[in-house]
Amino acid sequence: MSDPLYYRTASALSRELEAKKISSLELVRAVIERTRAVDGTVGAFISFDEDDALARARASDARREGGEALGPLDGIPVGIKDILAVEGQPLTCASRMLGDFVSPYDATAIGKLKAAGAIPWGRLNMDEFAMGSSTENSSVKTTANPWNTDCIPGGSSGGSAACVAAGEAPLTLGSDTGGSIRQPAALCGVVGMKPTYGLVSRYGLVAFASSLDQVGPFAHTVEDAAILLQAVAGYDRRDSTSYKTDIPDYRAALQENRGPWKLGIPSEYFGEGLDPEVEKAVRAAIDFYRKEGCEIVEVSLPHTEYAVGVYYIIATAEASSNLARYDGIRYTHRSSEATDAIDLYFRSRAEGFGEEVKRRVILGTYVLSSGYYDAYYLKAQKVRTLIRGDFLKAYNQVDALLTPTTPAPAFRKGEKTDDPLRMYLSDIYTIGANLAGIPGISIPCGFSGDGLPIGLQILGRPYQEADLFAIARRFEEAHDYHAKHPGL
Repeated sequence: MSDPLYYRTASALSRELEAKKISSLELVRAVIERTRAVDGTVGAFISFDEDDALARARASDARREGGEALGPLDGIPVGIKDILAVEGQPLTCASRMLGDFVSPYDATAIGKLKAAGAIPWGRLNMDEFAMGSSTENSSVKTTANPWNTDCIPGGSSGGSAACVAAGEAPLTLGSDTGGSIRQPAALCGVVGMKPTYGLVSRYGLVAFASSLDQVGPFAHTVEDAAILLQAVAGYDRRDSTSYKTDIPDYRAALQENRGPWKLGIPSEYFGEGLDPEVEKAVRAAIDFYRKEGCEIVEVSLPHTEYAVGVYYIIATAEASSNLARYDGIRYTHRSSEATDAIDLYFRSRAEGFGEEVKRRVILGTYVLSSGYYDAYYLKAQKVRTLIRGDFLKAYNQVDALLTPTTPAPAFRKGEKTDDPLRMYLSDIYTIGANLAGIPGISIPCGFSGDGLPIGLQILGRPYQEADLFAIARRFEEAHDYHAKHPGL
């Protein structure tokens, strides 16, 4: 028995649309109905515009009737993390600071989606300004993990991961600064890809940490993630960090690159703090690749122990600078209690930002301050170079690295909110890829005894996303974890 319409993969939906077995209007109505039915429980969405989605579906159907379909995404809804600008839609970053802001333009990634015929569907919940690992820092609501609604979905792109897992959209976009795509993908049992830094334009992505942020896809399958990345990747002159490189046919690469590969196991990712159930599932995945003829090699990333500290210096420093623009004067929350201009600035920021954002801005301002810049920020940048060097050295020996995505399955809501350090350690296996600027993908590789998803992370060479997709697809083809859905 096939999945209901709202749970079918984007590639299957694309084939059915092309064969005119279904219409885009029918698909969008099914997604709307599903969202109305379950989002009161899941809380993936901050808002959605049904009329706009239906109008775009009708336009897609008209193009298809005229023989002018725009490609595999034409007529397919894609949920959007509320950090990417979509013209005419709210852009709040789940913060009171931007509570009334409506975007006047499209982010480059959104413009590319629209050009491919995809239908931007709603605004997805997140940790405020992407600062968090559980989506509990949203000023709007706490998103639930569809597999156990007492648990968190991960963060900061928790809404994007939960949306796909719950069948509220076949595809979503998120952003990844320290694991914010891969970590929630693992905890919600879906596929999540962080591309190489510079592959997808950051124009129209509200900045958290500019040297770390990257836009990427969530999907049910590796093939679907490849289709979505294909649509949004590419050089953009409006982004000074965008990289000019040829974009391969990621979907074709799934068939062309069949391995076997030489795969590295970083010893530093299998030590203290790793949940036994996660280690068992990931080691079973490693054994699978060994049986498939892949050479498995133990490698070392010796500066891994410094990654969390380095990340929380660099990310907070960049956040402090980027969030200085939210001053209560122009387009942001403005306090009604202020007595003068200086008071307006202080009160507006105090009222508009949540506790975690304030914590990170204060930390970032401190490490950039006179007398501490060299001791903290400059030193962190030097260690970041060493961390990147560790990865590049490893890639002289192997094609990719296999690691856990998270140290444990999803934890209960409220379990770590009073202990920021424990929360920060949720990203211990994902942060390195952002510091190094390399691509990474998380795919489902098992379940805990409590029925919570476990993710396998595959890390690759810069701009070799095609290889990551192929390696991930090999595991997916032989297992059915991606085809399982929560019983909402």
